[in-house]
Amino acid sequence: MNYPYMNEYTPELFELIDDDGNKRNFELIDYAELDGECYYAMIPEYDVDDIMNADLDIVLLKSAEEDGEEFLVTIEDNLEYVKVSEYFIQRMKEATGYDE
Repeated sequence: MNYPYMNEYTPELFELIDDDGNKRNFELIDYAELDGECYYAMIPEYDVDDIMNADLDIVLLKSAEEDGEEFLVTIEDNLEYVKVSEYFIQRMKEATGYDE
């Protein structure tokens, strides 16, 4: 049976390059502006067949600008990281109704 509405979702993907020059696609799952900074919550892109066995660790990044170009960077400050992660966790709980 074919369900055409199930194919309507197209994830917003970002190609990220790590410090070693390795490229990998990540799917944007949430975005937030906190204290004047822009933060992104992402998960690695996986093939549909592999998603059930995938390690879906959430990656938190923030927007930075250099020479007029915007790019994403890791959150280096531990207090900032904790604040941002708690914010996204709360948003996910509210969106899913899950509160454990």
